[in-house]
Amino acid sequence: MMDIVGLYDIFRKCGAVTTDTRTLKGGELFFALKGENFDGNEYALKALEAGAAYAVVDSGSPVALSSSSDSRIIAVDDTLKTLQNLARWHRSMTFVDGKPLTVIALTGTNGKTTTKELIREVLSVKYRVTATEGNLNNSIGVPLTLLRIDSRTQIAVIEMGASHLGDIKELVDIALPDYGLITNVGKAHLLGFGSFEGVMKTKGELYDYLRRTGDRVFLNADNPHLCRMASERGLHNDPERPYSLVLPYGLGYRNARILETSAGHPFLRIAIPSGAGSLCGGQNELTVCTNLVGAYNADNVMAAIAVGEHFGISAEDAAAALAAYVPSNSRSQMTATERNVLIVDAYNANPTSMEAALDNFASFSSDRKAAMLGDMLELGEDSFAEHFRIVEKAMAMQICMLAFVGNEFGNVLREFAGTGKCSVVSESPDMLELYFGKCRIIWFAASGELAAWLGQNPVSDTAVLVKGSRGTRMEKVLASL
Repeated sequence: MMDIVGLYDIFRKCGAVTTDTRTLKGGELFFALKGENFDGNEYALKALEAGAAYAVVDSGSPVALSSSSDSRIIAVDDTLKTLQNLARWHRSMTFVDGKPLTVIALTGTNGKTTTKELIREVLSVKYRVTATEGNLNNSIGVPLTLLRIDSRTQIAVIEMGASHLGDIKELVDIALPDYGLITNVGKAHLLGFGSFEGVMKTKGELYDYLRRTGDRVFLNADNPHLCRMASERGLHNDPERPYSLVLPYGLGYRNARILETSAGHPFLRIAIPSGAGSLCGGQNELTVCTNLVGAYNADNVMAAIAVGEHFGISAEDAAAALAAYVPSNSRSQMTATERNVLIVDAYNANPTSMEAALDNFASFSSDRKAAMLGDMLELGEDSFAEHFRIVEKAMAMQICMLAFVGNEFGNVLREFAGTGKCSVVSESPDMLELYFGKCRIIWFAASGELAAWLGQNPVSDTAVLVKGSRGTRMEKVLASL
């Protein structure tokens, strides 16, 4: 078996890795990973034919046994573990101006991808940054991100996702971060975590690592859960200490305030006390203007400013970078169609983010509003109660239309229909229509069915919130709005 030093020499010659034959450009090191529904070992020879320089395969696979004389086939005990070990080694062997590369790791229940994007924008004012692309934040994505680091990288920003206990510990042991940031903790992936306490324990594995290594934590000092998690681990913001492991930030901590939205200013703006003038007006305030929808993004903005300031980027320069950032991938986007204004946050959903989205939508100024919500997945035994709570909250908003997608919301709405709280217009296994006062409520089993219904029942002159877990594919309804 080849040791990690030998494999690293090969990686350096190749310059890039891939796990997908469809992305081959020529000369890469191909890793044959296995999943529930695929086996990359079966594509190793195809990868070589398509231009890969080498293929790393499982030692017990047919391709390894039949191609033992091919020097381009590298057999290992476990291709995923080898990928992770290679990424860790590369991270350890990467230096900037003679010093080890700086790595910032961030995780959290909500907002981690947006926060990562904002931090990247701010740090890019001064540094060459390598950051997680999209949401490649798992046991495969983190190594792939680390292996994109090259001699030009000055700071790496690594997003880490988790759905089970121990996930973050695994990822920090690969990335070896110097700094960590947890955006928040909330009710998500409860099926894997078991409870909210399980969520905090798993996210807190980032704090555990940084406490052991003596590295530093960017802490939202306004968030009681995060402060408790830090305090339990002996991480305190103590101004009396000459060197503190905690770097605090937050709206309250900075005496900042969220400015009111209006037709002229529909996006999030934050006023931060500043002795250095302001960007958008105000004698001693810095007004941070964004293209983000929702007050729930304020913590993400404050985190990016704090990270930037720690690395020598002024709040004014950070604000300019944040003002230029335009969100994508159905996260906190506001778009205008020919008929409606859409607030799209359809990349993912859990009870915490869904509640925040509804609260923000309640404050949005519009004569007509409609919310289109997809199931929140992986909530385990808490699923019915959490979906029930969201339905109650949405109905209390007294907007003109509510559309729900997915079996979890369907179970709740059938319960409502049975209590007489709503008047039933029509009901079938795949569709339900109710009225709650003046609010029209419809439900479909799948987002494609809702999209087809909207094609026949157009919605116009309306502000529409679209949100749901990734598996509900709520973006399918956008073309019909």
